[in-house]
Amino acid sequence: MIPVFLYSFSSSYESVIMELNRCKRVLYNTEGVFHMGEWYLEYEIQVNRPGLLGDISSLLGMLRVNIATINSVDAGYVGDDGGGRRGMLLTTEDDAQIKRFELIASTMETIKLVKIRPPKLSDRLAVRHGRYILRDSEDRKTFRFLRNELGILVDFMAELFKEKGHKLIGIRGMPRVGKTESVVAASVCANKKWIFLSSTMIKQTVRSSLMGDEFSDNNIFILDGIVSRKASDERHLQLVREMMRIPSIKVVEHPDIFVQHSEYDIEDFDYIIELRTDPDQEITYEMMEKNHMVSSKGAMDNFDIFNF
Repeated sequence: MIPVFLYSFSSSYESVIMELNRCKRVLYNTEGVFHMGEWYLEYEIQVNRPGLLGDISSLLGMLRVNIATINSVDAGYVGDDGGGRRGMLLTTEDDAQIKRFELIASTMETIKLVKIRPPKLSDRLAVRHGRYILRDSEDRKTFRFLRNELGILVDFMAELFKEKGHKLIGIRGMPRVGKTESVVAASVCANKKWIFLSSTMIKQTVRSSLMGDEFSDNNIFILDGIVSRKASDERHLQLVREMMRIPSIKVVEHPDIFVQHSEYDIEDFDYIIELRTDPDQEITYEMMEKNHMVSSKGAMDNFDIFNF
């Protein structure tokens, strides 16, 4: 028996069936699998009064929208009444309820909607850490971090490492700022195995071959651009070329040096990460190349078990 309230949609039986099918399409995708919509909501507080968050939460609850995560988001702005911004990750069984919330919230004087969209990686990290990652205004694929933000950097790279397929990531930064350590920590967070093709983390490492499961495209391949560019071993250079063709994650420290006199270009990189001790630190390569020359001479004078 068809419930009586369904007849409010139309007096005809055909209209009732059409409405039932419409409701099913909202809750299920084309394959008939239940779909839970996920959204990111960010609003700016115009009037910071007690109970404001409770009112918004109650409104979302009445619309059967769940709040998965909530946090203040630092956007470099504080409202006239001492407010700021809040970000929320929401889930709902009916995406139409998000539109209804948007219409209601647009009439409220206490808040101003800033973003309401399916969540991006930057949105998830903003809610998780309370602020957005600093991004270059001209080159949108360049992200900037400070040494005291290594936790955010590791979280950001770990999310990138979880993705499938080819991804070329460059890291700029002066020595002892935490570049290699951050890549290793992000690999652990992403549950991925990391492989050093070239590095100076402990001693100078220059790989000329890989063995067994090291060829897996599920690994994270790490190389030092200065070491690889100055390597005289043609087998190492050939190994680097092979790794570039594998659909996997590659992380290159000092990408600007790596692309010099090579077939690669800085435009080939999907992401560029800059890591500094302080915001005004200048990233230069003269000192790093001198240090490399000294370490290379030491490696030639002494047997180095990391060169193989």
